Order: sequence, then structure tokens, then C-alpha cells
Amino acid sequence: MRKRRDRLTGLLMLVPTFILLGIFVYFFLGKTVYFSMTDWGENPAQPALSDTVVRAYSGFKNYENLLTDIIQAMFRNSLTNMFFFFVFFVVGSIAVGLLLTIILDQRIVGETFFRTVFLSPMALSFVVTGTIWRWLLQPDGGLNYLPTVFGLAPIHFNWLNSQEIWFQFTWSDVPRYLTFAGFAILAFLAVRYALRQEQRSAYLIGVLAILVLLIFISGLWDRIWLPLDVPQAELTLAPKGFNAALVGIIIAAIWQMSGYVMAIFTAGIRGISDDLREAARVDGCSEIKMYTHILLPQLRPLMISTIIILGHTSLKIFDLVFAMSGPDNARTVVPGILVYTKGFRQNSFAQASAIATMVLLLVIIVIVPYLYMRLRYSD
Repeated sequence: MRKRRDRLTGLLMLVPTFILLGIFVYFFLGKTVYFSMTDWGENPAQPALSDTVVRAYSGFKNYENLLTDIIQAMFRNSLTNMFFFFVFFVVGSIAVGLLLTIILDQRIVGETFFRTVFLSPMALSFVVTGTIWRWLLQPDGGLNYLPTVFGLAPIHFNWLNSQEIWFQFTWSDVPRYLTFAGFAILAFLAVRYALRQEQRSAYLIGVLAILVLLIFISGLWDRIWLPLDVPQAELTLAPKGFNAALVGIIIAAIWQMSGYVMAIFTAGIRGISDDLREAARVDGCSEIKMYTHILLPQLRPLMISTIIILGHTSLKIFDLVFAMSGPDNARTVVPGILVYTKGFRQNSFAQASAIATMVLLLVIIVIVPYLYMRLRYSD
């Protein structure tokens, strides 16, 4: 009886939280999804900010326009920028954070001081970080003139406004890349589970890998992936690829978040028993093998959680890009910037809501594996 009463008391204590979350989170998420399926701000006969505006239901028209209309090529460019930012930011932050962790793990003199220095950028907001690095990346100063300290010629690179595009591709090739990437990942997981003798998981993932390949071979992507209205025009006016102007933003983001990664990995390594290290050294294990075969494999849960958190941060990035290159730089635009410009400048609330909904879906794709891993390792 007492246990039942305690559960009821706990539930009643959580009711205010549930109400606030329901109103200020899920209700407004639902309204955003609804607005994305209207013509709010798209109909000239209905001014978006009018008190008597009528929001007509338009279904998935806004999503279709974002993915196919030549006028919305900026959105597809923002998705491309977000993808490359996601890849290089996550890989760079993990690599730098891991390197700093290994350095601190050598019990260097002044370890506490250096740990504080490495972690201090995390205390700054992305706006402050963006302002600092915008000064450092000025074409006529900052990092470009750093080589002159060593008697070398200055660098001539336009960090935030470069017109160079690397790894160019066409939008219509994206399904093929997604298929190959998905098949490779699923095949790797299937082999991994098979080697660990988890036959049921290996069989399931193997079936999914074959299914992905069959979707590509059968041509179903041509029905799922909407074709561009004017493919040749987009190839000329808005080519897709890794814009070199993103390099400076990626460097600034890594500078801020690598200390966070270092703190997580350092805590993880310090939690490993020293007896395990001593036993490995007695068996003749080198320091390199100590990390690659003993310490780092035990950090795998932390590694996965860190990747998910960094990935989530990169998908909803806004303030750093806004502070460094502004909202009108087509080379560095990301979906968060477009939500701002379309919603608060152009009053295209329906399109802004559609973009925000797409970002939400991408965040869910990243967060769900994170929650799965947390629940899995907490059992």
C-alpha cells in the first residue's frame, strides 16, 4: 500500500513538469509541423502578419518546393553545408579531444592548469567564439599573417568568403551516395555481429543491407527522391560540394568543443583501474598498444555518446555561423540560418516551419540511437 502511495505521490509531483513540457515543447512542435503544411506567408493575397490572415492547408507542397524548386536551391545548399560541417566537426572534435586526453594522461607537469585551459573555450557561447574567430580569420590579418612571425610569406586565403568548392556532386546523385553509405554501414555491422556470434542481429542487419541495395537496383529511388525542376540551372547557379568558406567555421567549432570531448574522455580513462595498465605492462604491452587495445576500446560507450551529442550540436548550429559570416553568406548558409531569414525577414512562416521540421527529423535520427545506447548500457 505504501509503495503504491509513493508512486502516486511521485506521479503527482511530475504533473506540473508534464504540463509545461506539453504546452511549451510538444504543443509548439505540433503547431510548427501544422504551419509547415499551410501557405502562411506564401500567398500574396494574404499578408502573413495580418490579423485576418487565412492559412490555407497545402499539404507537402512546401517540402516539395524546398527539395525541387530552383528558387529554393539555397536550402539544398544549406543541407550540403550542414552535412560537411557535421562530418568534419565531429571527426575533428573527437580527434583533437582524444589527442589532448592522451597528452594529459601522461601525468605532465601542470596538468590541472592545462586541463583548465583546454576546457575554458567550452565556457564561452558560440556567439563569443564566432566573434573572436571572425577577427582571427580576417583576410588582411590574423591567421593569414601568422607565418610572418617565422619569417615566411603570409597566407592569402579568404576564410569566410572563399568561392572554392571541393568534392562537387549533383543533387540527383545523393540517393546513390546514400545507398552505398547505408549498405556499407549495414554490411559492416552485420559482419561485426556475425564475428561476435550474435547471429540473430547479424541476420536482421544483413537483410536490411540487402533491402537497401534492392531499393537502389529496382529504381525505387526515382519515385522517392523528387527530381529537380531545372537540374542544369542548379548545376550552374548553385553547385553542391564542400564550400571552402566553411573551413574557418569548422576550426572555430572544433576549438570550442574539443575541450568538452577531452573532459569526457579524461574522466573515462581515469575511471579505468591502474591494475589493468600494470598487468599489461608486465606482459610487455607498449604504450601505443595500451591505448589502442586496452584503454580506448573501454571508452566505446563514451565515444558513441560524444559523437551523438556533437552530431546533434552540428545539426542545429546557428549562432556560430551567424556571428562569423552573417545571415546572407550563401557559402556558409545552414538550415538554422534559413529558418531565421525566411521567418523573421521574409515572413515566409510556412517555409521556415518546413525547414525547422526537417531539421527536427534529422535531430531525431541522431538522438534515437543515443537514447538507445544510453538505455542499453544502463541495463
